[in-house]
Amino acid sequence: MQRFWVNIDGNIEEHAVPECVVELMPGVRWGAPDELFTPAFWKYQSEAQMRRNLYRNHRLGETLLEEIAVCLLGGYGIPAEMGMVAFRRLREDGLLSGEASEEDVHERLAHPFEMNGRQRRYRFASQKASYLARSLSMAREFSLDLPERDLRERLLDLPGIGPKTASWIVRNHLDSDEVAIIDVHLHRACVMMNVFAADSDPAKDYLGLEELFLRFARAIKVRASVLDAVIWDFMRRIGPTAKPMKIMAPAQLQLAFG
Repeated sequence: MQRFWVNIDGNIEEHAVPECVVELMPGVRWGAPDELFTPAFWKYQSEAQMRRNLYRNHRLGETLLEEIAVCLLGGYGIPAEMGMVAFRRLREDGLLSGEASEEDVHERLAHPFEMNGRQRRYRFASQKASYLARSLSMAREFSLDLPERDLRERLLDLPGIGPKTASWIVRNHLDSDEVAIIDVHLHRACVMMNVFAADSDPAKDYLGLEELFLRFARAIKVRASVLDAVIWDFMRRIGPTAKPMKIMAPAQLQLAFG
């Protein structure tokens, strides 16, 4: 067994994972916890972050309609920070009840946002205003009594919502481990571990890749919703040039991000 230690406010916890060469899925080996982007590394990161009570609460909105709004406003070329400021403006203006017109939503999205002392514009304001106004109007009748994947199927009927956005909404609002958000960051990490094939494409086989990721999460015994969030946050911060490399010895490992 390989051992690693998590230091949380001076309390040291010891954890163990199988040896590097042991397969946890066909063709996927554990690797070392001191080597970036291996299954053992993500196990370490997830355990450390969960013990700091991070990546546990995924909700960004208070209601399903708000969660639909914030997820529609983010992603697809929209930085997470821009999506959040746009969401907060529309919520403060009372435009997320499902009754606002496309014109009203567009007017507020098209107005520049103040971010870090600079004026910035929301991209695709017209398109997103159309999607948002129509989707919220349609979703007012949705029931939260549906099983998680059935709710995702309903969400796929809404304008502008594909499998990734629908999964994001369900994961956030229901704290679900039954779906996964297969975006560019998660896909890249899973390709590096051989969980996904290098030529795989979420646009062509989203559900197949999702099932592989959920199997991977179960294999390393981490909640899928937590693992998804940990990988997404880490990978987006380090950028697309990440390559496997050694870091410090396990006894000296520090949290890679806060």
